[in-house]
Amino acid sequence: MRRCSALLLLSWLVVTAAPAAAAPAWRLDVFHTGGRGTELFAVDEVLVEPLPWPGPPSGYLDTTGFGSYRYEVREPGGRVWFSRGYGPIFAEWVTTAEAATTHRTFHESFRFPAPAGPVDVVVFRRGATQAFVEVWRTRVDPASPFVNRAAPPPQTLIEVERHGDPERAVDLLLLGDGYTAAQCAAKFPADARRMAGALFAREPFREHRRDFNVWGICAPAAEAGVARPSADIHRRTPVGATYDIFGSERYVLTYQNRAFRDVAAWAPYEFVTILVNSATYGGGGLYNVFSTAAVDSAWAEYLFVHEFAHHFAALADEYYTSPVAYASPAQVVEPWEPNVTALLPGAPLKWADLVTAGTPLPTPWPKAAFEAYQRPAQAERAKLRADRRPEGEMDALFSDELAFTTRTFEPAVGRVGAYQGAYYDAGAYYRPEVDCVMFTRNLSRFCAVCRRVLADVIARHLPKG
Repeated sequence: MRRCSALLLLSWLVVTAAPAAAAPAWRLDVFHTGGRGTELFAVDEVLVEPLPWPGPPSGYLDTTGFGSYRYEVREPGGRVWFSRGYGPIFAEWVTTAEAATTHRTFHESFRFPAPAGPVDVVVFRRGATQAFVEVWRTRVDPASPFVNRAAPPPQTLIEVERHGDPERAVDLLLLGDGYTAAQCAAKFPADARRMAGALFAREPFREHRRDFNVWGICAPAAEAGVARPSADIHRRTPVGATYDIFGSERYVLTYQNRAFRDVAAWAPYEFVTILVNSATYGGGGLYNVFSTAAVDSAWAEYLFVHEFAHHFAALADEYYTSPVAYASPAQVVEPWEPNVTALLPGAPLKWADLVTAGTPLPTPWPKAAFEAYQRPAQAERAKLRADRRPEGEMDALFSDELAFTTRTFEPAVGRVGAYQGAYYDAGAYYRPEVDCVMFTRNLSRFCAVCRRVLADVIARHLPKG
């Protein structure tokens, strides 16, 4: 290691205080229970977080229409003061086979700026026709003696990149999980810088780098790594990240919402990516909840950028040959996600203005050749995991796959249309371009539609004027 520890310490400032005049962030924690055709919400606790609200003090009204769920904070007269769409773990779980036979409870949080008086928090779920319907509401009263104003155990907050005050920037928190105390001190900062660099190497993030603040928190774990039950690896980590969500060996999330939120509360955050201290390929992304990425995987940069795009801008998976644990909708309707379409007869194409005149819809692409390659590749992938082969063999398989797709798709790259095969379905859904970060592991570019959506979300989280 180069002898520059003093410079590193100077460049990694520890944040110890925040402007006292700013309103604090509030959090409503709830239990979300369902399964076997039922759905219930129940209040767990209302908490005041230790740092100020990181966005504009006036709040944020979400007009994107994105999210499988949505919550609104309303004044007693009914005026919506704050709103946000989101995609909880529950929304995916209810589509699994397990949800048809049992009940399960998930912990969730609704964050918003401190209210001046009583407010109603109203939750909406997207129905079969994709319209939002109210499913629950509760009153939050700042005068209640049961509002928990105690701070959680303190964490050390570091600046990865700071370009302005939190209320005038997009605030991203990188949250380490599965790092020992020694790794939190040395490895985590390097991992955080590397992942931030990967994000800002891609458009539109590169253009908007100075619109972001990137923060880091690493709560030490007793031993390195996170849980991976399918490999008989069990861990209790500060944030609770684990592989094998819904039985998918590559799907990494945390069910420990309260633990995750209490650690994150020491950062001025709007978005969170959990950096998982593991070399095993895996990650996950939940819209306006959090994303995860295995930082020591050979594909860590792809995992970080791809999963963050789910979390940040509700971009859907455009791939369809890899197995997933949850089921596609029984009825084909236009997805709410902005980068996939059902191309239903008579319905306008979401991204029609980006399609060059004369482009056929559906748009031809080498689909048969791609699927012929994918069938044995996916079988080999499953066998490698079942046989617990070294991770390098999986990396080699992915490298061969990337070389094939890059070579095969090159003639059509950059042409916007409607390419059949997306959203985990080979026939019902379409994507905007032949290739994109949301389709393959080719990190060279987001498609034009995804770039536009990402840029729009960035702009929505910046102060106006």
